[in-house]
Formats: sequence, C-alpha cells, structure tokens
Amino acid sequence: MKHILLVFIVFASLGSTLLAQKISVDAYEPGEGLVVRTDKYKVRFSGIIQPMVESKYYPDMSNGAPYQRFRMRRMIAKLTGDAGNENISYQLQVDLTGSSDGGGDGTNNNFLMDAWMSWKPTKRIELVVGQDNTPTDSREMGMVSSALQMAERSPVSLAFSTIREFGIFAHTNFKIGRDFVILPSFALTNGDGANVMNKDYGGLKVGGRLDFLPFGKFSNAGQFRQVDMERELTPKLIFGAHYSYNQGISDRRGRQSGTILYQDSLGNTVLPNYQKFGADFLFKYHGFTMSGEYINTNVSIPDNIKLRLRIDGSKATTFLVNGVQDIPNYIKGRIILGSGFNMQAGYLFRNGFSVDGRYSKINPQTFSFLNNGAFYNRSHYYTLCLSKYLGRNYGAKIQAQLTYAKAKTGTETVLGTPMVGNEISGILMVTIAL
Repeated sequence: MKHILLVFIVFASLGSTLLAQKISVDAYEPGEGLVVRTDKYKVRFSGIIQPMVESKYYPDMSNGAPYQRFRMRRMIAKLTGDAGNENISYQLQVDLTGSSDGGGDGTNNNFLMDAWMSWKPTKRIELVVGQDNTPTDSREMGMVSSALQMAERSPVSLAFSTIREFGIFAHTNFKIGRDFVILPSFALTNGDGANVMNKDYGGLKVGGRLDFLPFGKFSNAGQFRQVDMERELTPKLIFGAHYSYNQGISDRRGRQSGTILYQDSLGNTVLPNYQKFGADFLFKYHGFTMSGEYINTNVSIPDNIKLRLRIDGSKATTFLVNGVQDIPNYIKGRIILGSGFNMQAGYLFRNGFSVDGRYSKINPQTFSFLNNGAFYNRSHYYTLCLSKYLGRNYGAKIQAQLTYAKAKTGTETVLGTPMVGNEISGILMVTIAL
C-alpha cells in the first residue's frame, strides 16, 4: 500500500505543477503513453498490466494434471519527464506486483525499477545518475515488456542479467558517412544490482557496450522493441558487444548485496571478482525480426578465503564438494558461471498475428549454480509463441507460448520433487499498455 501511495503523491505533485501552466496534450497512440506539454516541459505517463496463466507439465506427475498458477505478471507505472531548455530528463518506473524478471533463485521482490536523472552537456553526450537498465546486460533486457516477441524474455537473458543497477551511466553516438551509426555506452555502478539500502559489500563494477548500426537508425525507437511493428522499409541492423568487471560480488551474479559472504582467517570480508562479456544483434525488415545473443561469465577467487557466512550469521570452515574440502569449486558452485546462446525469429503479419520461435542453450561450467536442479539444470529450450496484436501499435496483445525444456539428471519440478523426463510449460498472457 505504501508503494501505491508514493506513486500517487508523485503523480499528484506533478499534476498540480502542470495545471499552474498552459498545457497541451499530444495525440494519443496506444502503447506510447500520454504526453502532456507546456512551453518548457514535457511529461509522459505510461504503464503496462500483464495478467498471466502459467502451466507446467511433467510426464511422471502422479495425477497427470499439470501445475498451474494465475498471477499478475507485471503492473507497471512509468513517468518520464524532459526539461528541454536545461537538457535534463528523468524517469520513475515502479512495478506494483513486486515481481522481478530475474526468476526465483533468491531474488528479492523489487517494486522500484527505474529512478534516474540525466543531463546532456552536448547534443551527443548524455550522463545518467541513478537506478537504470545497465548496458552490460543483453540487448533483450533493455527492451520494454510490451514489445517483446515472446511472453517472457529468454532463459539466457534471465540467467545472466543483473537487470538494473545503481550508478553512473554515459551514452554517446557518432555517425560515419550517411547512415553508419556507432553507439558507445559506459557504466560505473555499485556492483550489487539495484540501490543498496543496507550495508554495501564488495567494490565497484565497471563496464560498457559498443553498438553499431550500419544501415541507420530504426523507426520509432525500434532497437528497443523486438517486434517490427513499423514494418521497416529498408533492412535495419544493430549489433554490438558488452563487457563488465565486478570487483567483489556477494551473490550469484552481482544482482544483490550480502547474500553470499566469505572471510579470511582474521574475519575480514573477502569476495570473488566476476567477469561477463557477450555479443548480440537485432535485425528487422518488412515485419520480419531476428535476434541473437551470446553471454559468457567467469570468476577469480582470492586465495585467502577461509570462512563462509551462513544465513543465520554463523560462520563455517567447511567447503565440501562431493565430500572433499574444496574451497574454489565450492564457491564456483554458488555463482552463475558458464555461457548461454539464444536465437529467435518471427514474422508479424498485416492482420496483427505474429508467429515466433526461439532456441536457447545454456552451458554451465563444471561447478556453477547453473547446475542447480530447482531453478536451472535445463540445457536446451525450444519455444513457440503465437501473438495477436489488437491494433497496429503496442497498446494491447494476447500471447500464447509453449516451451519444451530438456532437463538433466537431478532437475526438480516446481513442487521440489525429482523430475523424470523433460519439462513442458505454457503461458497465456494479456498485455495492455497505456
């Protein structure tokens, strides 16, 4: 309730400010938000609701009935503003469901998504301070939920991404010749994902991304939307690479702070250093969309780790792997280590139907949390999605998605029982965007 009250107060305060000036409202396009302007300022109100039904089926289920759950996947309220004369922008975005795109492997509920302010000292340079999507994640993680090809992001994106981080971000752009555009981005963050309210463990995270658009910019910010709703008249392509180095992570991938801690023999906190790099692309032409991504992670472990902290705060000196004391591999087994590959493509017909397919593969290291039977331990994912857009925009759609996942030995069902065979899951989701 307090989160809803906060959003109401912010919106009411902005509303009273706008009413004190002469205002105008832009022509409304479903899915693009409501834009209110004055002589000096522009404010955009937007949001998404996504009710969802999810079903999972396992061949060995005793009663033969699939596991089902009904929930509000997302209920997002978003506010962006622009003070054009001062080259200042800001954004506040909250998910009132408190859910996260990161899955259930220990991720805390997160109501606050974005909270940042940006300043443009020049036309080509933008500096952002606050909590925002990081350019060191996959391209898919920077896309709005209402414009995804599938009902959910790929298993690769969800497994390896930190989603949002708190820090300083810098973006710029260069143009070579008539169409060729280069987009460099830089990020210096706290290394613990979203803003840390308690003690901040570990050091900083530094990284960046370099993107190339050889055929010019996409229509209507199309590089942040998977579906080719604009039906690009000429081929559009963006490809790039990202890298990050996190000095001292204290969880599985640098998404939280203090969930996994280690100490030396004197009781000083000592943490592993985490590296991630990847490459991805997005192509659109005449309603056809194709995208792909590759991500790889690794870790360096200090030699002086001697103790580990349990959840209750007690300390332990045991680091057993298959019954043998093995500190490095024990630590690796609690971190997202390995690589992932994802490729997907689809076509949006003029009648609003879209047919999309996806193949995802995750390759964990020998010792990695990606081998965890409850949340991962699936090697191959095959996904088919049928979508119906209820207009020629991103305002409303219905999606039915079916995924077949090949499970390894030791994989568990959502009920915590050993899985025999492979997993089949289905999603039916409705998206309504302001």
